[in-house]
Amino acid sequence: MKKSVKTLAIIFALLPMISFAQNAKAPVWAEMKAFHQVMSASFHPAEEHNYAPLKQNADSLFAVAKRWEASPLPANFKPNETKEALAKLVKQCDVIKMAVAKNVSDEKLMSLITEAHDTFHTIAGECKKEAE
Repeated sequence: MKKSVKTLAIIFALLPMISFAQNAKAPVWAEMKAFHQVMSASFHPAEEHNYAPLKQNADSLFAVAKRWEASPLPANFKPNETKEALAKLVKQCDVIKMAVAKNVSDEKLMSLITEAHDTFHTIAGECKKEAE
């Protein structure tokens, strides 16, 4: 009886460590974080009809998208889906950069940045592998 109580005590003592190991954070993808910072600084002001940050950040948005696409994929992302979505995102950011250079309407810029924003969220969400 004493042995089983001691065994249970050890198991209960180890539970927090086991739980912590299972809930450990996924690795941070630095290039995704860098892209998100530029996207956020561009997209959210545009939602409020302030297009100046988007216009100022268009070149940077494209550059960080290219760096993100070229970076190694973390193990917790689906390789094929992620690579396809990143390629799409880079193209969208290139179109945004060219649209800004051509001085397209703010409405068109909003449409373009919204599409790129949606693609970002696809990568950040749907391209992740399900927890095992």
